[in-house]
Amino acid sequence: MEFALRLDEVRRRVDTWTHWQAADVICGGLCSDDGFFYFQAWLAGQGRAVFESVAASPDALADLPHVQFLASRGGVHAWADDDWPAWEGLDYVAAEAFDGDLEAVLASRGLQVLVSPEPEGERWDFADPAEISARVPRLGALFGKVA
Repeated sequence: MEFALRLDEVRRRVDTWTHWQAADVICGGLCSDDGFFYFQAWLAGQGRAVFESVAASPDALADLPHVQFLASRGGVHAWADDDWPAWEGLDYVAAEAFDGDLEAVLASRGLQVLVSPEPEGERWDFADPAEISARVPRLGALFGKVA
C-alpha cells in the first residue's frame, strides 16, 4: 500500500500538460490518457536523478539514451515491438503485490490515488510546432517536430 501512495505522490509531480506533450512527441502524437498515465509510472521507475531532471524540465527527456534510440528509429511507426518503452509495467506493481483489494483498502482509510491523468490548466495543441518549440524544443528537434 505504501508503494501505491508513494507512486501516486511522485506521479502527481509530473501530471502536467507539458509532460504529457513531451510523452506525445516521443510517441508521434499517439499518447492517450492511458499512455500518459503509464508514462508517469515509467518515469518514476527511471530513478531519482532522471525523474527529478524531467520533473523540473520535460525537455530533459531528450538526454535519455532510450529516448534518443527511439528518435533514431525513424518515428513511432518504424519501431519494432521490442522498441516500445514498457511504460505500463510499474503501474500494476502495487495492486499485484497487495493481498486484497488495494483501492478498497485505500478508500476505507480515506485515501485515494490517481487512476488517470488530471493535469491542471488549459491544454494546447500538442502537434503545433510553435508550442513544441516553446515547451520542449530539444525533444521536438530530436523527433523532427521543429525546424
